[in-house]
Amino acid sequence: MQKNETIQPVTVADPAPLGLTGLAMVTLVAASQKLGWTTGLSMAIPWAIFLGGIAQLMACVYDFKNNNLFGATAFGGYGLFWIAVAMSWMIKTGALGTTLLAGVDGGQLGFAFVGYFIFSVFVTVAAFKTNKVLIAILILIDVLFLGLFMDAFKMGEYWHTIAAWSELSISLLGFYAAGANLLNKTYGRIILPLGKAIWQ
Repeated sequence: MQKNETIQPVTVADPAPLGLTGLAMVTLVAASQKLGWTTGLSMAIPWAIFLGGIAQLMACVYDFKNNNLFGATAFGGYGLFWIAVAMSWMIKTGALGTTLLAGVDGGQLGFAFVGYFIFSVFVTVAAFKTNKVLIAILILIDVLFLGLFMDAFKMGEYWHTIAAWSELSISLLGFYAAGANLLNKTYGRIILPLGKAIWQ
């Protein structure tokens, strides 16, 4: 490289609409199974891998490029979560062989949900500096993980229902947030409001 040669920064678009769409899609499909509207896990696995996992991981990478620590951490953490969930479902259905199926211990998944509940609480506190719709999504994610780990540890059947409805609510708010981010940035003005941050 010559001394007078300069490096031009690469402009990266905001990946939030993609990441939020991935979150909204996978939670919609997963909620349909929890609520009994659909059955089985086979057709949920692709959505968990590609929308819940890869789409959010792509958003994570580009948020790192945008120096957005919050977005990168949230999208990366939840993207990896959905890939791990997809693998768990594959083990549970026997797709990865009978040896792994025979060694399934639901308590381990319960502890993973506990870990993600803790992670989500920190992400929720950080979200107080973003916008009200994102804060609401993160609070619902907290409720989802609380319901998931309580259900995994057999603390009452109603926790499954709480998890299911919170997951569906996450999906609906996620679609709204994705659309709002896309339209507001495309048109350069507020088309769909997201609400101001609680903490400035």
